[in-house]
Amino acid sequence: MPLSKQEELELKFKALALRENVLRMVKAAGTGHMGGALSAADIVAVLYYKFMKLDPQNPDLADRDRFVLSAGHKCLILYAALAEKGYFPKEIMDSYGELDSHIPGHPSMDKLPGVEANTGSLGHGLSIAAGMAMGLKLSASSARVYTIMGDGELAEGSNWEAAAAASHHKLDNLTAIVDKNGLQIGGIADSIMNYEPLQDRWASFGWSVRRIDGHDYPTIVKTLESLPFEKGKPSLIIADTVKSKGFPFAEGKAAYHYWKATKEELQLADEALAAARAGLEKALAEVKAEGGL
Repeated sequence: MPLSKQEELELKFKALALRENVLRMVKAAGTGHMGGALSAADIVAVLYYKFMKLDPQNPDLADRDRFVLSAGHKCLILYAALAEKGYFPKEIMDSYGELDSHIPGHPSMDKLPGVEANTGSLGHGLSIAAGMAMGLKLSASSARVYTIMGDGELAEGSNWEAAAAASHHKLDNLTAIVDKNGLQIGGIADSIMNYEPLQDRWASFGWSVRRIDGHDYPTIVKTLESLPFEKGKPSLIIADTVKSKGFPFAEGKAAYHYWKATKEELQLADEALAAARAGLEKALAEVKAEGGL
């Protein structure tokens, strides 16, 4: 069903709240892997608020959908979503960067409800997600497994072993999303290790593949609604995104992969989010006045 303008704006508000949470945690610690967290924010918002079957009051629900953040250094966006969904008190976000915090620099399932796997060593998330998907299939569960990977981590060979295994076992309850923001800590991802054409490469491993604009809400929703893309095949979404999306001063710049925030930059970030919120509030009021179309 097509996404209405009101529904789109409401999802954008959710993503804005996630970006506000990311900034809150960076302010607490003074640093953080901000670039990839922000590039994935729109997709994470759609997953958590429209598609995934979850219960924050019962995080171990047997038939819950699973989310694995393979690029664990983007943990700020995972924490932001879990906080908004009510998995833990928002005040915990202010402990980011502290010793023994429940929200460390990489996700830990032993420290926080809603974290499905310890990630951070790049290239492992797809293997974990495939194992989860296989287990769910064997138990005849209707649950789905989603994993977000960074384009920079595709150079890890374990990804391709997992890709082959997922295809071999016909894991059509598994969806992998490549957050292709084009940059990694060392610079331009494709100049460091080029995997284009990505669609053909994944298809050759037996996956059903689609490439989308990772910030276009109607496209994100329509794509996720069509899962699995083919019966008997795992699904791969290549999402073209912008590093640090939502902070204009940092967008598309590798220097903000890991952000050591200055006072001036924090002010710019605050202003950008405030302007985005004002714009969304105005747009939503106009749409509601027109009947929510």
